[in-house]
Parts: sequence; C-alpha cells; structure tokens
Amino acid sequence: MEDRISFYEFMMAFKKRIVLTIFIVLFVVTATGLVSYYLLPPIYEASTQILISKKESGEGKINTQDIQTDLQLIDTYSEIIKSPVILSQVIENLNLKTTPDLLTKDIKVTSKQNSQILTVIVEDRELQKAVVIANMIAEVFQKDIKVLMNVDNVTVLSPAINKPYIKPVSPNLPLNLIIAMAVGFMIAVGITFLIEFVDNTVKTEQQIQELVGVSILGLVSPITQTKKSKFKSKANRKRR
Repeated sequence: MEDRISFYEFMMAFKKRIVLTIFIVLFVVTATGLVSYYLLPPIYEASTQILISKKESGEGKINTQDIQTDLQLIDTYSEIIKSPVILSQVIENLNLKTTPDLLTKDIKVTSKQNSQILTVIVEDRELQKAVVIANMIAEVFQKDIKVLMNVDNVTVLSPAINKPYIKPVSPNLPLNLIIAMAVGFMIAVGITFLIEFVDNTVKTEQQIQELVGVSILGLVSPITQTKKSKFKSKANRKRR
C-alpha cells in the first residue's frame, strides 16, 4: 500500500511540475537541434559493388563448384579489402593524409547471404572524396588480389558515383531530436524525483501521524473568504 501511495504522490508532484518538464524537454531538444545542424559536420557515404566470380569456361557454362568456392572466399576478401596491404596502396595513390588504421574506421564491407557481391562503403565529410576513395579501393583490390590469392575472379560491378542530390547520412536530425526528447523527459523525471526526495515539508495527515506518533482526532478545514463573510454576518447580527 505504501508503494502505491508513494507512486501516487510522485505522480501528483510530477503533475504539479508539468511546466518544468515541458521546459526541460524543449531546452534539450532545441540544444540538440542546434548542435546537430550547426556544429556537427555532415558525413557522406559512397559505395561501390564488387562481383566475386571466376571467368566462364570455354564452353560458356558456369561451374557450380566455382560459385561455392567464391562464396567461401567472401569473408576472406572482406578482410583483405580493409587490410593495410590494400589501404596503404590507396593512401599512396591518392596522397591521403591518413593511416591505414584511421582509414579502415571509415570503411564498411558488407554482403548479403549467399551473394557473390561485396559492397564497399566509404564515409567522409566530402562526398567527392568518399567516391574517389571507394573507387580506388575497388581498383587496387581488383589488381592486387591476383597476386595475393593467385586468382582472377574480381570484377567491379558498380563504381561509386558523385550525385549532387545525395544527402549526408550523419547527423540524422530527426533521430537525434527523438532521442533528445526521450532524454529530456528522463531528466525531468529525475529532477522531479530529486525535489520530492529532498523536500521534507509535511503535506498530508498521514505524515503528521507518522511524525508525532499519535492518532489524529480531527481536522480543521481551511476557512475560505466566503465562510469568513458568513461568520462576520452572524457576529454582526448577534451584536444587534
């Protein structure tokens, strides 16, 4: 029963401070929006697709065993693409001011299940730079894999293209605002709980009974202005 009462009292306290809650939420959402829009740099993505498939035999037939072999190499190729062997050559060719360890953080290699296609995704603050890096990675990988794995089964299926209407993938303003709204609400709840926790004023009859240690015999209702006027009228009549 005490837990229910405590929860009820907390909800009443939260209701009394609804204006504070709205102010905190609006403040957090506004601050997040301003930071996301004006301070966080935009991040663009460029992607290129690489097909892992051996050349057709002279009979023009596709060997099922070769396809299975290519599928088994997908994970290996994903690691090779992000390896210093490939990225060092990319950095040298493009004269980038970075290191393989830093560059690999901006690269993602994905593939769907049972697919012979690898998608290389590069993130950068400049879309054109991301496009150039993605295409260079595909070019270097296609060239070096012949030496590294002694195979010729890599083809650039779809190079990265610089499109003027591409929007940055980060910061995601709508998502940031939703998260800010949730965080602001949690902060408001925490502040309300803290205020109630440190507030030691007596507000209910039950609190008086707990503090004094005796039973309550009666209550004095607050005297309103209307009641005061009635009491004054009766007093004046008695005097007359």
